[in-house]
Amino acid sequence: MGSSAATMIYIVPMILIISIYLFRQHKHHQSSISVKQAATSSGLTEPASLHPLIDPERCIGCGSCVDACPEKQVLGLINNKAELIAPANCIGHGACKLACPEAAISLVFGTEQRGVDIPELSKDFQTSVKGVYIAGELGGMGLIRNAIEQGRQAIESIKKQELKATAGNNEVLDVLIVGAGPAGISASLCALENKMTFCTIEQDSLGGTVSHYPRGKLVMTAPAKLPLVGKMNFSEVSKEKLIEFWQGVEQQYPLAIHYQERLEDISKQGELLDIQTSKGCYRARSVLLAIGRRGTPRKLGVPGEGLEKVVYRMIDPEQYREKHVLVVGGGDSALEAAHEIAKQTGGHVVLSYRGASFSRAKEKNRQKIEAAERSGTLTVHLESNVKNIDEKQVVIETSSGFETIENDAIIVCAGGVLPTPMLKKIGIGIVTKYGEV
Repeated sequence: MGSSAATMIYIVPMILIISIYLFRQHKHHQSSISVKQAATSSGLTEPASLHPLIDPERCIGCGSCVDACPEKQVLGLINNKAELIAPANCIGHGACKLACPEAAISLVFGTEQRGVDIPELSKDFQTSVKGVYIAGELGGMGLIRNAIEQGRQAIESIKKQELKATAGNNEVLDVLIVGAGPAGISASLCALENKMTFCTIEQDSLGGTVSHYPRGKLVMTAPAKLPLVGKMNFSEVSKEKLIEFWQGVEQQYPLAIHYQERLEDISKQGELLDIQTSKGCYRARSVLLAIGRRGTPRKLGVPGEGLEKVVYRMIDPEQYREKHVLVVGGGDSALEAAHEIAKQTGGHVVLSYRGASFSRAKEKNRQKIEAAERSGTLTVHLESNVKNIDEKQVVIETSSGFETIENDAIIVCAGGVLPTPMLKKIGIGIVTKYGEV
């Protein structure tokens, strides 16, 4: 065999491999551009909360972050560089940062256009008040898996501090945990595992914010690991199944959760903390705030809002069967409530949102709303505002003028007011993040 023939044996497969690689790169590039253009044209350019910021100088275009993201078509490769192509679909998993081999990704809050208020925290989750820690949604970690991990890490940080303040004093807790949501449950289990003296208070019920989600809502899309319990062996689970799982955990382990008890104040007493609640007083070396960001529901501030038919969360969609319902809001909770109620027979749903698009909602929820609108069970009014409410009607201001619609019930899903007054009263600093770590 001649040398030229032997050379061709090696060169032809190499050319074929390179051609296939370049074709796939081009195809990925075109697909990513298409997704990015669709997001931009729909006004879906703002991430809801925690999201990746990619340094193009360090990015080598390997695609590891794209493959690691559990939510598909959030990240893409354009000109061999990773980009956030569908910002509104990002829900803050953080898997992209862990997968990047060049440390080109930072996880940040807010954007240059939209700031996010976040309590000031050190790397060990301690606030500006010594001994007071924050984990989970209040600190910006709304994703259940992340909140669970933060609850564990916060307790580990507290455990590392010296226990001199409580040594020999059974009346002083190592930690008081406020909240029995994902972060609070994880923190309670971790405190139990570390043989710490602790108590957990919850102003509502087991699950915290999760317990307020609509019936049947899928609340987890990635596995998580709980202290003592181990891996939670499901990757997708409904609200009811998750609450049932946590109830089983509570029965198995002595978590000492005090329900219907609300935090009212925290004050320093030397190296210790005095905690006032709606049911009594505690003294502890540290406090972990594992509460949600919702705080007090944000209200509309319009005449008639005090009527009994106006509520701020939807629990059971069947109670709205054969009724005319108005849902106000543009986030996932609003879209999920509107969609679930629209599935009931005999009634009609109107979804009102002040924005020009549902940029804060997940793609799958936007698709469900579009399908319901096409079927005629739901009407969407973007760039609209509620102006007046009475027993049987509601007045909405739209881009084409004022519209009076028949109405039996109103669900306001406009988010909540961050419990800033309470945090400031305690002395905790708040900072507004504009695309910052």
